[in-house]
Amino acid sequence: QVQLVESEGGSVQAGGSLKLSCAASGSIIITCGMGWFRQAPGKERELVSSIRYDGTTNYADSVKGRFTISQDNAKNTLYLQMNSLKTEDTAVYYCAAKFPRRGYCVNEYNVWGQGTQVTVSS
Repeated sequence: QVQLVESEGGSVQAGGSLKLSCAASGSIIITCGMGWFRQAPGKERELVSSIRYDGTTNYADSVKGRFTISQDNAKNTLYLQMNSLKTEDTAVYYCAAKFPRRGYCVNEYNVWGQGTQVTVSS
């Protein structure tokens, strides 16, 4: 099974930038979609951004205009560029993928990375 490994997160000051990467052990071009989630202490995990197999992207309202999702199929890597970071962006960030089952796309994220901590200080 393909594994996803996020890059090390980090600590930045509010207003700063950080770029996360998620390297897959296999090809990501076959995925039905990939996404970035986050979970802050005491809160439920939320979808931050997603990218479909056709390149269509989607963002949570809280990060629109600040975050950009992208993927490099040649490198089997998913990215999340985070600009103008706010303290409320502090969370553990996870990448995830929807790998097809038996040749068909599924509507669930079935492979997950281990998560990486992002801390934004004021």
